[in-house]
Amino acid sequence: MTSHSETPARPKHPSVSPECACAAGGLPDWVPAESADDPRFACRVMPGVDPGAASPRPKPTKRRKLELGDYVDGILTGDITILSRAITLVESNRPEHEALAQQVLTSVLPHTGKSVRVGITGVPGAGKSTLIEALGCLLCERGHRLAVLAVDPSSSVTGGSILGDKTRMENLVRRPRAYIRPSPSGGSLGGVARKSRETILLCEAAGFDTILVETVGVGQNEVTVRSMVDFFLLIMLSGAGDELQGMKKGVIEIADLLAVNKADGDNETRAKLAAAEYRRVLDFLQPATPGWKTGCTTCSALIPSTLTALWERVEEFAGITRASGAFDERRRQQSVEWLHAMVEEELRNRFFRDPKVRHLLPDIERQVASNKLPPATAAHRLLDAAG
Repeated sequence: MTSHSETPARPKHPSVSPECACAAGGLPDWVPAESADDPRFACRVMPGVDPGAASPRPKPTKRRKLELGDYVDGILTGDITILSRAITLVESNRPEHEALAQQVLTSVLPHTGKSVRVGITGVPGAGKSTLIEALGCLLCERGHRLAVLAVDPSSSVTGGSILGDKTRMENLVRRPRAYIRPSPSGGSLGGVARKSRETILLCEAAGFDTILVETVGVGQNEVTVRSMVDFFLLIMLSGAGDELQGMKKGVIEIADLLAVNKADGDNETRAKLAAAEYRRVLDFLQPATPGWKTGCTTCSALIPSTLTALWERVEEFAGITRASGAFDERRRQQSVEWLHAMVEEELRNRFFRDPKVRHLLPDIERQVASNKLPPATAAHRLLDAAG
């Protein structure tokens, strides 16, 4: 005798076990047989993936090659993607890229020069990136369009660079009015990329009114930074030893403002004492900019009021120097210095690309290394060979 609670057995595929009934197009065991056509119990089994089969790799999408007009129009309309590609073009050492990059720069040059360029340097660990991020967020909130050119140190062994500033500045990188471009230093003087000047011009043409150039800050000659910015900010630390003993006079003399960073919490008093010591020393040094007295302040990325005061000093500097003409005069001098630097660099490149020099160089290097030939004589031989 059959109980009413029992469900009549549903037909199964004759050649398929109950476990595989669903895979063969049947119904799961929990579906009543009389409900096979009920849409509430619809079941569809997708075929699985064979783990032994290699998954097809998607073909890489080739980017469209940009022409001169594409670069110029994209930069002038503030297209960040094209701006980034233009900067990559400028940083390239391939001859065909260099030629196109110069055409792009020539085309956008009339739209440059309308920003305030600020160079920021300091010893590693001084908190430059954190300070720049907090200051950058403040400037974006005040309506500025900000470009941060962060130069990361390159390995002397592999030539590689981490380029981690966009990771460290995770809040600023999300701001639509901010643009962060990390670049490898390439071992250049002062930790500044060789093409940083051209990058500044491209960012200005794209509509950025404030340019912050963060350098490596490893104690090298920072004159290179001074030669491409309007205002030079030196970030200092307190409690890192005798402030006067550790002061680098060469860097202090080209700075427009010293800022003792991390002036918060228990370190605030020490930072203020260090700033007072620096001010006393600055009284004996000649200002880096005519008509402007180099000062020293304290700041902290955790205290917005100190960042506001810091930027007010930059705006005060720009107002005073523009009124006196020192601002424009510095720009003109920098352009001429840039010309001379590019001539020297191009002469060096052409010299080492000369076929005669490349033929003689290995043998002459071996003679110099083995003390068979004085370096000065070797240099004259190479120069004579190049004509």
